[in-house]
Amino acid sequence: MDLEEIIVADHFDTRLVKLARKGDQGAFAELVDLYKDKIFHLAYRMLSNRHEAEDIVQETFLRVYKNFHRYDEKQKFSTWIYRIATNLCIDRLRKRKPNYYLDAGMNDQDGVDGYAIIPGDERTPESEYLLSETQAMIHTAIEGLPAKYKSVIVLRYLQELSLQEIGDVLDMPVTTVKTRVHRGREFLRKKLEHKAVF
Repeated sequence: MDLEEIIVADHFDTRLVKLARKGDQGAFAELVDLYKDKIFHLAYRMLSNRHEAEDIVQETFLRVYKNFHRYDEKQKFSTWIYRIATNLCIDRLRKRKPNYYLDAGMNDQDGVDGYAIIPGDERTPESEYLLSETQAMIHTAIEGLPAKYKSVIVLRYLQELSLQEIGDVLDMPVTTVKTRVHRGREFLRKKLEHKAVF
């Protein structure tokens, strides 16, 4: 998206939000259509569970609807809705038993998600196998991150938000975001190095 497209998208969001706050159900339905997939992917990447991700989508829009009066129109709507969804995911992660994520989502091969990190159009069965193995290792490593690092890693590298946007979503200074991204990456690197030792 170039700058002009971003400005147009933000203006469209603002108009829909204003209408939805006044009770326009059609405008609210459009907001749901615009954001449901983005929220689902965010939640799925954080929770690695399709059903929980679907629950987060529903809960996010329920909270948006109930709390429209709290939305500050000076901030981007996308930042506000990502904050709600991210906080709901973090709450879920905190409530999980420590061993929950050891096998969660590893058999979820429905094509909803994947960390495509090997470029190239000509894939052989061998490269496909290596890719799926690498994706599984990264998926497991991200699953094992503490919630405070997991949220910034998912928002930064999988949702591709800027450090400033992550700071806005998580309501923390950019310096803290940078620190957590750095520590999260170190955590992942150590986990992946450990897994790579045969």
